[in-house]
Amino acid sequence: MIAFESLSKHYGSLRAVSGVSFTVEAGSVVGFLGRNGAGKSTSLRVLAGLARPTEGSATIDGRRYRELSEPLRAVGFGLDADTFHPAISGNRQLASLARRGGIPHGRVKEVLDLVELCPAAERAVRGYSLGMRQRLLLAAAMLGDPGTLVLDEPTNGLDPQGHRWLRDFLRRRAGEGRAVLLSSHVLGDVAQTVDRVVVISHGRVVADGPIAELAGGDAAVRVSSPGAARLAELLRAHGATVSHDGNGALLVTGTTRERVGEVAADGGIVLHELASQRTSLEDMFFALSESEGAGLR
Repeated sequence: MIAFESLSKHYGSLRAVSGVSFTVEAGSVVGFLGRNGAGKSTSLRVLAGLARPTEGSATIDGRRYRELSEPLRAVGFGLDADTFHPAISGNRQLASLARRGGIPHGRVKEVLDLVELCPAAERAVRGYSLGMRQRLLLAAAMLGDPGTLVLDEPTNGLDPQGHRWLRDFLRRRAGEGRAVLLSSHVLGDVAQTVDRVVVISHGRVVADGPIAELAGGDAAVRVSSPGAARLAELLRAHGATVSHDGNGALLVTGTTRERVGEVAADGGIVLHELASQRTSLEDMFFALSESEGAGLR
């Protein structure tokens, strides 16, 4: 299990992370979301032992990374696809990592198979595409067959087929009982992969839960009608909140789709569209962090 407990990291007067607390349990995939400068990468660096916390802790199975006796077997990190030496083959780089970690050489071939990179294993990494380097990074993370995976933007450089492959790969790893923490700006992938999301803004956790729960279910009812003005009056009279979406349709909250249909029928109003409109992960993300800049990390 991954656990962040009241984690804070300050650089002088800059409070990069303040009081971050959440866990990633075995058998689950958690999406870690935040805009540029939100504190997401700082949190991951502390977890990986690359930065020391000012307060609190970030642990794997109850231990800080530096305290793990066999770190490669406990946790696999994939934080930077440019970490490999460009002149050395992927196979040799994994073999070197295996030797340093006390992992049998045969495991190198296994992880290359796992990420479908065997055909390029003997090529120098300089000849790899970004997507291939991402797969090599994932192979390195899996080298010790760890119970925990931590990946930062693993979909960078992947083609559409690669995105689907990675989603399936991560779900299978969780199905094997591993804890997976996934940081990504590709919200569509996150929505299709994770069991829950943690959103960080200005160094603090602002949301933590399943997407459907955080989005609030059916947030609105979208309805189009030639009698929209009259329908809006009737719906407001029944206690609903009505707004316009800018394309001629009404967005109705505070009631159900069925009730909107009943009000329209009672008023003899023709409907051209009546549909529930669920808040997307993207809508939720921007609503939670709209006070920050436009870029995602």
